[in-house]
Amino acid sequence: MSFVAEFKEFAVKGNVIDLAVGVIIGGAFGKIVDSIVGDLIMPVVSKIFGGLDFSNYFVVLAPPPAGYAGPMTYDALTKAGVPLLAWGNFISVCINFLILAFVIFLIVRWANRLNRKAEDAPAGPSEVDLLTEIRDELKRRP
Repeated sequence: MSFVAEFKEFAVKGNVIDLAVGVIIGGAFGKIVDSIVGDLIMPVVSKIFGGLDFSNYFVVLAPPPAGYAGPMTYDALTKAGVPLLAWGNFISVCINFLILAFVIFLIVRWANRLNRKAEDAPAGPSEVDLLTEIRDELKRRP
């Protein structure tokens, strides 16, 4: 078997295609979770704790370059090349992870329940049983 044929056989297997679709959907889902955290949850948390913006909590590890006159914000200092310990951003990323993990847990839990219901459903009559019933009914008719 040639390398190309072997690769083609591998690539068109259902599991590989399912994995590719899962990765693409997961990437898109990650963006949704980032938006939920950044646009919905963190503003509420900031309001509760007095206007905290976790993205601007950092420790400056070195002084800004000589002549730097920009704002002392995370974005501006990062663009200026100042090394920062961005612990506030780390907290935001951890919150993103927890939300994503919780949502994935709920999805897996829901899928497992669906699988259990499908397994617990009574099996209908087999094909042989149906054919036997049809045969018997036809025999009874004159």
